[in-house]
Amino acid sequence: MSEPRRLVLWRHGQTMWNVEHRFQGQTDIPLDETGEAQAEYAARRLATLRPDAIFSSDLIRAASTAAPLARLAGVPVTLDKELRERFGGDWEGLNDEEISARYPAERATWNPPNGEPTAAVADRVCRALTRIAATLADGQLAVVVSHGAALRLGMERLLGLPDEVAGALGPLSNCSWSVLAQRRARWRLLEHNAGTLPEPVLGDDR
Repeated sequence: MSEPRRLVLWRHGQTMWNVEHRFQGQTDIPLDETGEAQAEYAARRLATLRPDAIFSSDLIRAASTAAPLARLAGVPVTLDKELRERFGGDWEGLNDEEISARYPAERATWNPPNGEPTAAVADRVCRALTRIAATLADGQLAVVVSHGAALRLGMERLLGLPDEVAGALGPLSNCSWSVLAQRRARWRLLEHNAGTLPEPVLGDDR
């Protein structure tokens, strides 16, 4: 039996707009110092998977997250604009309180005015993930660096989850990842939001 192809879907590290709970969308916000440290820390763990390929959104917060892994693994990063975050239209740069106050109806359905529809984001990212998986041979693994909403929606579409259970997968924390495996055209979710466990507690026998 052939080995499955695997995708590790890795969310970018923290930015100042994450801290301020601002809708980033496709605004090109860089990592903050914490985000840079998160990327270095996570890269040392993901490098042990020996990725065969690394793909990233072309937004700087994703590309900067991918860079330490590329250095450690000796694998170049392929930038792909289809892995960008959802375009947030009138919401970009606003925090949660401002969105709720100015756009209560749209906030209730999470539908940013002049932004990208949920279904369009899911289709776009799923298309990119499918294309990336097609470049892999059996048993190979690609790390895909992208954004919280983009990855969640793309995963749900790739796994065939119906629209009525949208959101069944919880959010990805900054610099955490999920693992998908494909065998005979079927996708399975092996891990979700990994990398968020705290440091182990050392016992007296350390």
